[in-house]
Amino acid sequence: MLTGGQLAGLIVAVFWAVLVSFLAFTLLKLARLLRDAGRLVADIGDQAGPLMEDMTRTVRRANEQLGRTDMITKQVAGVTQNVSAVTTVMTSVVGGPLVKAAAFSYGVRKALHRDGEERGGEGRPQLPARSSGKGRR
Repeated sequence: MLTGGQLAGLIVAVFWAVLVSFLAFTLLKLARLLRDAGRLVADIGDQAGPLMEDMTRTVRRANEQLGRTDMITKQVAGVTQNVSAVTTVMTSVVGGPLVKAAAFSYGVRKALHRDGEERGGEGRPQLPARSSGKGRR
């Protein structure tokens, strides 16, 4: 039979064997995980170059389009200024004579109206004021 010391030694040896087996299994799994992660990183590194080139081309195209948009915006601003200038010129060219013509026609109407009053009130007929029957008291 086994003595108490031998039994304790056997239990410790079995415990250490189980522990070493568990650690070996865990290390093997960790090694496989690190190997797969290394492959993934290598694949990403291989794909990163073309992706960076595509992004560079996309940014260049975007910059070109922004440059074109800037030119179009400047041209639209120039057209807006030109339209404003034309509007100002047309207002001064057409507006001045129209105001003068309107003032002249107003003066003629006033003169004709006064002329009708001097002849005995043959101007516009005046309607009598209506009475509501409720006078102020």
